[in-house]
Amino acid sequence: MDQASAPKLTFDQFIRHWAQERGDNVALEEGDDALTFGQLDQRSRQIIAMLKANGALKGDRIAWLGKNARHYFELFYSAARVGVVTVPIGWRLAAPEIAYILQDTGAKILFTGEGFGELASKSCSQLDAPPRVMGQSEALAAIEQAPADGFEAAGPHDAVLQLYTSGTTGNPKGAVLTNANLFSLRVPSEVEQQPWSVFDEEEAILVCMPCAHIGGTGLGIMAMGAGIRSIVQAEFTPDGVLDAFEQGITRLFIVPAALQMVVQHPRAKDTDMSAVKYVLYGAAPIPLELLREAVRTIPDAGFLQCYGMTETTGTIAALPPEDHSLEGNERMKSAGKAVPGAELKIIGEDGEELPRGEVGELVCKSPSNMACYWNLPDATESSLRDGWMHTGDAAYMDDDGYVFIQDRIKDMIITGGENVYPAQVESAIYGHPSVGEVAVIGVPDERWGEAVKACIVPKPGADIDPDQIIAWTSERLAKFKVPKSVDVIDVMPRNASGKILRKDLRAPYWEGRERQVN
Repeated sequence: MDQASAPKLTFDQFIRHWAQERGDNVALEEGDDALTFGQLDQRSRQIIAMLKANGALKGDRIAWLGKNARHYFELFYSAARVGVVTVPIGWRLAAPEIAYILQDTGAKILFTGEGFGELASKSCSQLDAPPRVMGQSEALAAIEQAPADGFEAAGPHDAVLQLYTSGTTGNPKGAVLTNANLFSLRVPSEVEQQPWSVFDEEEAILVCMPCAHIGGTGLGIMAMGAGIRSIVQAEFTPDGVLDAFEQGITRLFIVPAALQMVVQHPRAKDTDMSAVKYVLYGAAPIPLELLREAVRTIPDAGFLQCYGMTETTGTIAALPPEDHSLEGNERMKSAGKAVPGAELKIIGEDGEELPRGEVGELVCKSPSNMACYWNLPDATESSLRDGWMHTGDAAYMDDDGYVFIQDRIKDMIITGGENVYPAQVESAIYGHPSVGEVAVIGVPDERWGEAVKACIVPKPGADIDPDQIIAWTSERLAKFKVPKSVDVIDVMPRNASGKILRKDLRAPYWEGRERQVN
């Protein structure tokens, strides 16, 4: 295969290609601020020189603390051209959580979005060797002054992105993703010519989910691969999505709780949504009533459920539009089937594949599986065995290959599309002077899918005030991880070896439901 016809698998290849083919087309747009592919090629060379001048070279980490911004994406795309690894940090995290990530990455520079200087200072003050902090105006001035020099491009297997996933054991883990992880599934999906894998030149993608998630940054990557416009919004708001419909977006990714806010917004009935081709949603299946309402509101769009995780660089299973029906059907309860290029199977505790219909752990083999967890060889080895990513989701597969998620083997809670691990919340609550024992569970919530609940056994003679527990946790963790409610119980259910039985605590709340995830 000659160089010209070989598939493009790096940011550098895509930026060069689109600068040549669609130089005048908009690559990144935020508000009134736009950058064409031609300008991006030139500007990213200046950013590379600016990074180099500040000591960030191939293999080094730079971090971003802020909401979504055109500035974030131009930094990420540019750094990726030379293999400098970008680490976007969730802006909702508390200072100690941010400090942990900065310490773990050894980031050379922390770039901040508007209004995040104070949080950055507070986080860096907890470190012995903090990164250099560059606010937006300082960074932009440094970029303007930098030369657009040549550079040595990173290859397909060089790391370019490091996303942190909440840790089951307390601390988050950095999933290291390479150029090839980000772009390789494009090739088989283009070969299969699935309608939603084909992009017209004038299309536009809305990026409104947080950039510290694969659902946010991943949409920017999708737009880059397709050579189309990314419309970047600082964060999700129903008004923002409705504005984007009017700007002509053709695709967006959204969690069901957010989609509901959009279609029920008073403006929705007067907004022209005719340009929308596909609504991608994930983190939870779509409730039937919401699908009906969404189809009435966005009648020309195909709905696509996407299942994946940070460690698989996003979507590895999809439920296509033709499997959604307004009458409801069995398949709509599934996460869909493997996307082209990814292989899924259900295994038992012995690691062997189970017969169809039997519940076991869902595992995935795909070129999009992460390279590793940063500096955690044991965790990498236990999650990535023989090239198969172990998702930690209990599921079964039907005869047609559709995957039905039943429960989470690892106890994770998904609330409004954010992952929360009980262990981290428990360790924050455990330090409270009145708390003897604590277990954190997810309970059904109509708005957020699941809500975080703490079950607490008080210390002898102590009283538990739920409001106090919530306030205590708020000081230590991001708001979305803080329990919405607290149950005071007499005794913690345990198995013979003394392990807390979270499933017994959850059972009463999930009664009458088909599965233990919402």
